[in-house]
Amino acid sequence: MTLFLVETSCSLIGWLSLYILLCYVNGKQGCEWNCRLVTLLHGVLIVCVTAYIGFVDGPWPFTYPGTENTPLQMLALLLSLGYFLFDMAWCVYFRTEGPVMLAHHTLSILGIVSALGLGESGIEVCAVLFGSEITNPLLQARWFLKQMGRYDSLTGDAVDLLFITLYAFVRMGIGGRMLYCELASPKPKMVMKWGGVAIYGLSCVFMVDIARFACRKTRAKYKRWQEQRKLDSANGHTGK
Repeated sequence: MTLFLVETSCSLIGWLSLYILLCYVNGKQGCEWNCRLVTLLHGVLIVCVTAYIGFVDGPWPFTYPGTENTPLQMLALLLSLGYFLFDMAWCVYFRTEGPVMLAHHTLSILGIVSALGLGESGIEVCAVLFGSEITNPLLQARWFLKQMGRYDSLTGDAVDLLFITLYAFVRMGIGGRMLYCELASPKPKMVMKWGGVAIYGLSCVFMVDIARFACRKTRAKYKRWQEQRKLDSANGHTGK
């Protein structure tokens, strides 16, 4: 227990130190800018580590859920636990996120702590981290594009399209398959199974919001295209 607290504290201090360093070096930008840089770095790092765990180091999460944690899995879980604790505290302090995102962070923290405490199911949690964080860099890119005034462009449209596609395919499609394997296997503890149901249910809530956003953006784009077409037609008619 003492070792777990020390390792978690080291991870938390590491992410906090990175944030403080970014604020010092990149002081002209706001606190949220630097916090999102930390989020971006965590997303890229954890996707790379968990991809290696799932595809190379093993075991395959769809076939062997509930297996004993490996040292690499524990490292990935501790890295993410420290980050989520940091980001949770930051969001609460600055009041930047709503209850749904805070619930996501809470479930992530509880899931990681459960896997570390039980000493098993680390492979499933790493798979969930991979699926949830693979879209994170795109989410941060969207925010940075908005801040730089470049969101309403082809790049912004490409980022949104890729984000929606990845979210639907990975988090809903592959994530649904992962949940089925978790529930069907007799090995994982019941707390991990219920945790999987909760995090997938939360992903469904996010998916509804994303679908509504996609519909609104598509309608707005189509409306602007119609207006531009009418304007071009009127200008052509006037020119004649």
